[in-house]
Amino acid sequence: MKTHRSFRIGIACLALLAATAFQLRPAAGSDDSSGGWCSLFNGKNLDGWTVKVAKHPLGENFADTFRVEDGMIKVAYDKYATFDQQFGHLYTNSAYSRYVLQLEYRFTGSPMADAPVWAGFNSGVMIHSQSPLSMTLEQLFPVSMEFQLLALGTKAGRQTANVCTPGTNLELHGQLITDHMIDSTAKLYPLGEWVAVEAEVRGNDEVIHRVNGVEVLRYQRPQLDPRDPDAQRLLAAGFPLQLSFGHIALQAEGHPVWFRNLRLRPLP
Repeated sequence: MKTHRSFRIGIACLALLAATAFQLRPAAGSDDSSGGWCSLFNGKNLDGWTVKVAKHPLGENFADTFRVEDGMIKVAYDKYATFDQQFGHLYTNSAYSRYVLQLEYRFTGSPMADAPVWAGFNSGVMIHSQSPLSMTLEQLFPVSMEFQLLALGTKAGRQTANVCTPGTNLELHGQLITDHMIDSTAKLYPLGEWVAVEAEVRGNDEVIHRVNGVEVLRYQRPQLDPRDPDAQRLLAAGFPLQLSFGHIALQAEGHPVWFRNLRLRPLP
């Protein structure tokens, strides 16, 4: 099968990173001198970020899906004729390993009529994500750990801040978990309400989810799923089974959602 050149380059870069010592790179936005925080978003444009929408080339912000308005990143679908499984993700250009990520999200409007029923009132933040350079044209979701974001009205779960595992597995209390979604202890918040979430990511050791300052989930040893075709391609390219770093990505899953106050604090 013919392989797209950007995919070959992306896989090679990932394999090189996997084989070398990894150091956290600075965030792509303005500095925040308070407590070592750095902004991931400059509030003006998408500099420092890369778009990948399923069925479209890398870097094409199809139908203006991701927009910067009012100092926020907004996911919008008013220029779509149909959703047609065109799941999108907005990736940081840098990869990260050990950090605390904070942001606020808010769902607005209505989901696309032809989006899957579970995609309504549903979005997410991907951590330890594969590079968008290594994704295929048709690939719907990156191999990653998803900090799931839900609102009242969703059919996808009974609480926000769950973890979903596209192409990945994790451990809980020393046991390998291969379920696609692991529930948090949070609740659902209404459409239109801003919700503050935090992911504390400690490489391959542990990930902690918090909502409005309260811990709602923690898990250990994020890793690739050898049963998954997308993960299999990464493993074949030399990527390690255990995930200790990756990109951060905001999700466009078929329902309009806004993001603001995205900032990151590196951990030792």
